[in-house]
Amino acid sequence: MKTAAYVEILDREGALLAAAAEAAGSDAEVPTCPGWRVRDLLRHTGTVHRWATAFVAEGHTGPRPDGGLPDLDGAPLLAWFRQGHGRLVDTLAGAAPDVRCWHFLPAPSPLAFWARRQAHETTVHRFDAESARGGEPTGVGVAFAVDGIDELLCAFHARPKSAVRTEEPRTLRVRATDAPDAVWTVRLSAQPPVTERNDAGDADCELSGPAARLYPALWNRRPFPAVSGDGALAALWRERSGVTWK
Repeated sequence: MKTAAYVEILDREGALLAAAAEAAGSDAEVPTCPGWRVRDLLRHTGTVHRWATAFVAEGHTGPRPDGGLPDLDGAPLLAWFRQGHGRLVDTLAGAAPDVRCWHFLPAPSPLAFWARRQAHETTVHRFDAESARGGEPTGVGVAFAVDGIDELLCAFHARPKSAVRTEEPRTLRVRATDAPDAVWTVRLSAQPPVTERNDAGDADCELSGPAARLYPALWNRRPFPAVSGDGALAALWRERSGVTWK
């Protein structure tokens, strides 16, 4: 996907997140994030947006702390969120393609990284806001869902901090049933997972379904559409795959 497409999705998803949060109310519980209320979700996502904006806008070449959570609630918190989201969209849309700044996952360029990461960050948290509001979540496109699965499996869980590990080698397969070649083989062991974009060899467990349903499921926001084989590996994913902010 191109950077402009990610920015367009980021723009849409942030607006949907804010609308769902406003409808739910800042004190509503967030079922997909146990222990959080909507105010926590807005404070977190808004802080991440400002943190990401600073790297691109100010050209920081190393990691830096975020600005901390705001002491805001209700309408002022929503306004603060919308302002930060808008600035992130504008910053990414207006940045030079060759802008140099720090980023923490492999990417063709820093700008490509931040546009992709914030599009997915915001989409996942939009699912959270809509879970607080209630009703069916807004759908996502197949290509974007496949991209999000790829980022999660091949980038986030390739890092040393991934806790998805097994004492004995096991193989987990992830298959999007509505996208050609959207199949991942995740080799689990006592080391960080090793993921390849293929369906080579036997798998101990397969998670499958339409890409738009697999994507939030792998981020632990929805049930898995289908599980075959050893369900203990699906449970392991649920227990160990959470990506934490700090």
